[in-house]
Amino acid sequence: MKIYKAYAKVNIFLKITGTRGNYHEIISRFIKVPSLYDELSFIPKIEGEFQIIGDFNCTTEQNTIYKAYLSLFEFTKNDTLIEFFKNYAIHVNKKIPSFAGLGGGSSDAATFLKMCNEILNLGLSKSELATIGAKVGADVPFFVYDYESANVSGIGEIVEKFDEEPLELEIITPKIEISTPHVYQTYREFYFDPLDNAQAEILKQMRSLEVLKNFSIEETNDLYKPALHNYPSLKENQRDGYFFSGSGSSFFTLKGNNG
Repeated sequence: MKIYKAYAKVNIFLKITGTRGNYHEIISRFIKVPSLYDELSFIPKIEGEFQIIGDFNCTTEQNTIYKAYLSLFEFTKNDTLIEFFKNYAIHVNKKIPSFAGLGGGSSDAATFLKMCNEILNLGLSKSELATIGAKVGADVPFFVYDYESANVSGIGEIVEKFDEEPLELEIITPKIEISTPHVYQTYREFYFDPLDNAQAEILKQMRSLEVLKNFSIEETNDLYKPALHNYPSLKENQRDGYFFSGSGSSFFTLKGNNG
């Protein structure tokens, strides 16, 4: 069967604009990283339970792909899904590091939803798939829309395409497993300083290259300081000219700019 690519992302900037219950509202520029992706495919198996084959350090129940499957069935109530996964497993060739701020789990979930929609002829629109995906994780809608670059806001559900030239990036990922909820909790407790709407609008209009040329690692990402607070060894991996993606642990820079 066909192999699908689930691409990584980086956050050029990630600013907190407020809170919504336990969630944090953000304004962020997500850009797709075409050079880094997981490969997903459906492969035949002996009849049985839903099966994910791949190098994961979590149970099936904790896996974003399984959560996407449950969310898709809840939305469609389509028994074809159950029948299909009695005979097929989802195979994932993992290349995107986990717990790294690169969106691997969310990208896998989004790609899985699109695969099911295509192969099982579910007839769902991208906005419906994004709604289903948002129940799995805040970053999933961005990967459903598959934009090269987008402004993402709300708690991740608002995805607006941003037209700009693609950037070539170098990414380094320290072997530090970051807990995103822990980083957000530390932000709220010690670093809470939401961006106002006027500043958010300015950032939304800026090209990614412009942002990287004019702001520091601390200025572009509100989660960098709380991540450092929780994982001090990140400091040993920070290099001049590098920026921080999501809640980490990955750093990135423009290719040819690794000072």
